[in-house]
Amino acid sequence: LSARYTGPCLEGGYNCSVNFVCTQPVAMAALKPVELRGKSKAELLNQLKDLKTELATLRVAKVTGGAPNKLSKIKVVRLAIARVNTVISQTQKKQLREAFKDKKYLPTDLRAKKTRAIRRQLTPRQKALKTEKEARRLRYFPQRKYAVKA
Repeated sequence: LSARYTGPCLEGGYNCSVNFVCTQPVAMAALKPVELRGKSKAELLNQLKDLKTELATLRVAKVTGGAPNKLSKIKVVRLAIARVNTVISQTQKKQLREAFKDKKYLPTDLRAKKTRAIRRQLTPRQKALKTEKEARRLRYFPQRKYAVKA
């Protein structure tokens, strides 16, 4: 992330051909969530910390009038932070779902969202239940079957 870069100057503009060791953070490729999911939580938290420190240095550069490439990199770093946070929360939720899989009750944030009306609907089993009087009436007076002549 903030590795040392040996090569043409990153801040000198288009025509700069000076070779030296640059201590500025190197522009990184966009983080892919697939790669992030393979990492442990400690590695993700480390990466998050690195990204946040890089964002802080970029914001300082913005205030002090840094190069335009640094200003455009702020958005890339913010998106990377969001991706890391998303992957952390998704893995946490996945582990919680695994833990509560066989329990009687689920925490509210793990339950299906749907809509309030659907959540309060009767279950199919409750809908199929009949009262004692209704069951007796159906037993004594079943649905008649008629043969229809074609």
